[in-house]
Amino acid sequence: MILWLSKIETLGMTLTGLGSICNNEIRVGSTRYEFERKVQNLILTTPYELGFRNKHLSFSSAFKSPTMAEDGALPVDKLSISDTVEEADFSQRVLIRSILGRPDGGAGLAGQTLKVGGWVKKGREQGKGSFAFLELNDGSCPANLQLIIYSDVAPLGQFTPTGTCLHVEGVLQMPPEDKQGKQSIELKVSKVLDVGTVDPAKYPLPKTRLTLEFLRDYVHLRPRTNTIAAIARIRNALAYATHTFFQKHGFLYVHTPIVTTSDCEGAGEMFQVTTLINDAEKIEKELIKNPPPSQEDVDLARGVVKEKGEIVAKLKSDKAGKPELTAAVAELTKAKENLSKLEERFKLKPGIPKKDGKIDYGQDFFARQAFLTVSGQLQVETFACALSSVYTFGPTFRAEHSHTSRHLAEFWMVEPEIAFADIEDDMKCAEAYVRFLCQWLLDNCLDDMEFMVEKFDKNAIKRLQMVAKSNFVRLSYTEAIAVLEETVSKGHKFENKVEWGIDLASEHEKYLTEVKFESPVIVYNYPKGIKAFYMKVNPDKKTVAAMDVLVPKVGELIGGSQREENYEVIKERILEMGLPLEPYEWYLDLRRYGTVKHSGFGLGFERMILFATGIDNIRDVIPFPRYPGRADL
Repeated sequence: MILWLSKIETLGMTLTGLGSICNNEIRVGSTRYEFERKVQNLILTTPYELGFRNKHLSFSSAFKSPTMAEDGALPVDKLSISDTVEEADFSQRVLIRSILGRPDGGAGLAGQTLKVGGWVKKGREQGKGSFAFLELNDGSCPANLQLIIYSDVAPLGQFTPTGTCLHVEGVLQMPPEDKQGKQSIELKVSKVLDVGTVDPAKYPLPKTRLTLEFLRDYVHLRPRTNTIAAIARIRNALAYATHTFFQKHGFLYVHTPIVTTSDCEGAGEMFQVTTLINDAEKIEKELIKNPPPSQEDVDLARGVVKEKGEIVAKLKSDKAGKPELTAAVAELTKAKENLSKLEERFKLKPGIPKKDGKIDYGQDFFARQAFLTVSGQLQVETFACALSSVYTFGPTFRAEHSHTSRHLAEFWMVEPEIAFADIEDDMKCAEAYVRFLCQWLLDNCLDDMEFMVEKFDKNAIKRLQMVAKSNFVRLSYTEAIAVLEETVSKGHKFENKVEWGIDLASEHEKYLTEVKFESPVIVYNYPKGIKAFYMKVNPDKKTVAAMDVLVPKVGELIGGSQREENYEVIKERILEMGLPLEPYEWYLDLRRYGTVKHSGFGLGFERMILFATGIDNIRDVIPFPRYPGRADL
């Protein structure tokens, strides 16, 4: 539970800062201070924030009341730790986090009867099979709740295998004194409500430590592991923080399309969306089952239509009665319908339709070529040019045949767009956003981050703290190249050549952030030739107002720019890139009619998770990774 600690005096210490209370200790940042139930003095400057994540903490008033000091603080004697805990909304169970996440680790709930549900992490029978200890986790926090269940409740063998799902009712009790260092509370099971059994001989995820690479083959089961569960909570926190940051600053969330006819990057590595192949297969099957009519069949049907038409004409000229004329017209209509069907089937040809030797996309679903988007930027600009500050956050796709640890075919991007903003404003926003994300994890996911430190990257929390507190170094691309060239002249060797005009490689980015400056770095004003057509051309005509935010561990985290708002300039840039104008006419309209200076950037969401967690492979930080050869589920 996170709160702002204005003043804490306990055991002779006074602390100030953003902190939390968890498991009999006070945290300020990543530093822990143990405390006793009787705190001498605790003042909370924003008491209404308590209970946002943990309902078991309550106050005499949710907002400022006569019991508060003039500065809005609430004395500790008005803070109470409830002796009850509520069931989760919409679920017949108490969250394990609500028990173990209390300041007393759940000890104050001893004697309470409640229901919990989760999956067994470890289980062992003891006392010659008379009882069993189970470690249960429901995903609400990294910690497991210990259950003790006796054989008179139910046969124990079905509960102990790892992966077993249990929904039980029981009484919380204090463990024996010699065990209270490991857990403050345990649940004595009195009733088993439901059980999802597991055959341990067949279950793919045994208790032994499994590699992340192995888990990619069981993408449907890997969320049950501690690592993937922690990553999922961190990912959730970063998504929530993203919306919080932009909503707090007055941005409007816009849903941009997945299917697009525009190539934002101009790279051509896009997944095509088409129904032509399916349509062709259906036609081939249909033609085999029901062969098409011959030309003779069509000519015969035309003759019938002509004959029926002449009959109707003759009846009209003879002023025949209405019943006779109506019947003749019906016959003619039927003959025309039959002819239409025959002509339609006669035109059916196997294979993908072509026109002038090329695929005829006019017969495709969208009547033109369509793709999965590589970015929502171009589309979200339409709203920025009307509603000012907007952002989109969604999946993007790249058909790049890369098997590196940094590439996915499907990944998520956060893309804000800001009207009346230049490259300087863009850099300020990007820096503030990244710092906000880092601080958010420190404030809200410290337990999961500590798991990452223990298992994967001992510097993960330190890295977050460094970025959250740093003023990012800024230098132009030209200055960055000069720094790298100076380094090479002193004997440092890079695999990739350093010269003006190159796109900075990962090794260059990591050198700048991890060695030279030991800080996040923003590089701006890149060569025009290596950047996209929509970036604003600088007065020197050689560079564009583009910027990249580089961070330790992953290198480039954000790419952005001031957009070119001049109609003639951006039209020329599209042609320079060898792109057709027609698909971008709508984009050019934004410059034709009421053009506005605007800027934006894109943050690779999975790269942010890599940076935060210290995980090495991007395939392990997205729930369902897609990459060449794999699209499971």
